[in-house]
Amino acid sequence: MKIIPLQQEHYLEVSKIYAEGLKSGLATFETQVPSWDVWDEKFLSPCRYVAIKNDQVVAWCALSAVSKRDVYKGVAENTIYVAASHQGRGIGKTVLNYLISESEKAGFWTLQAGIFSENEASIKLHKVCGFRIIGYRERIAQRYGKWHDNTLLERRSPLFN
Repeated sequence: MKIIPLQQEHYLEVSKIYAEGLKSGLATFETQVPSWDVWDEKFLSPCRYVAIKNDQVVAWCALSAVSKRDVYKGVAENTIYVAASHQGRGIGKTVLNYLISESEKAGFWTLQAGIFSENEASIKLHKVCGFRIIGYRERIAQRYGKWHDNTLLERRSPLFN
């Protein structure tokens, strides 16, 4: 497996993995896969990656800004998706650790995640990669009429202490 910068030509495969996450009901409050332009605007240019195995995108990750204020330039929310057919094989851990390392090189001192509380695998993955639970938002939003809690996690880089 190799991890490389995510480019527009990867987006068809990325969008299919994103669609699997939508279908699971545990990955996002979004209800449809965005166009490339919408996706491209949402995520920051640095730290967008795809994991490729046997010439196929099997996972992707990216960062989004938590604020436009300059004082928060080193804080981002991470997003990570692994193709359903490749989950449970350590790919998520490899990709998230890679994202963490690259985000530190890019000057990010804190990564945050808001994960559906029912998504125990994603919460466990983040904890294994050094995130800590800082709280949760109860019944923060509905998706198709069902309320969901979000568990909030963060990882502060030891490089910026």
